[in-house]
Amino acid sequence: MRLKSSEGDYLAPGVEQSVKVVVLGPFAVGKTTLVGAVSEIRPTSTEERLTEAGKAVDTLRGMSDKTTTTVALDFGRLTLTDDIVLYLFGGPGQPRFSFMVDELMRGALGGVVLVDTARITESWDAMGRMEEAGLPYVVAVNTFHSSPRYGESELRRSLDLAPSTPLVECDVRRRESAKKPLIALISHLLSRPSLEPVS
Repeated sequence: MRLKSSEGDYLAPGVEQSVKVVVLGPFAVGKTTLVGAVSEIRPTSTEERLTEAGKAVDTLRGMSDKTTTTVALDFGRLTLTDDIVLYLFGGPGQPRFSFMVDELMRGALGGVVLVDTARITESWDAMGRMEEAGLPYVVAVNTFHSSPRYGESELRRSLDLAPSTPLVECDVRRRESAKKPLIALISHLLSRPSLEPVS
């Protein structure tokens, strides 16, 4: 039986395995853009316009052009090989939505944490959540034009990354570049002992 999406886009007949991946990071780091860039179907997004009430609790320092925010999740799909499909779940970045992130992580085999080098410390929470859940992850630096650039060793020190945790750079606006953290994550997962999804 072939599985059909709500868009009418069928999965290839040989697809037998699905992998759930979560994309986490702080507010306005590019999670929605990454999911939309790589998804082979029209992504589901819960982007809503920022309200005056929201601006009172969401820090917009340095993000004057930010007009929307994810209030639940982003969802996309990417067929990885003839028999494996990735389901991507992007979580909201604001602390007040942390309970949603906990739910999104259930059943995931791995994750991507997005980082903006202008706000490195804001990604620590997402990294901590991955580690507390025992979820393998990749750190992806989204190369914002206005953000400072650092070498890999300096970034690893700033993020306190374990040597085994992959670190990549990408531009989440560009499809091929946005795929880099996902490719790194799959390679990372395949190099590890057998994994169980987060329950």
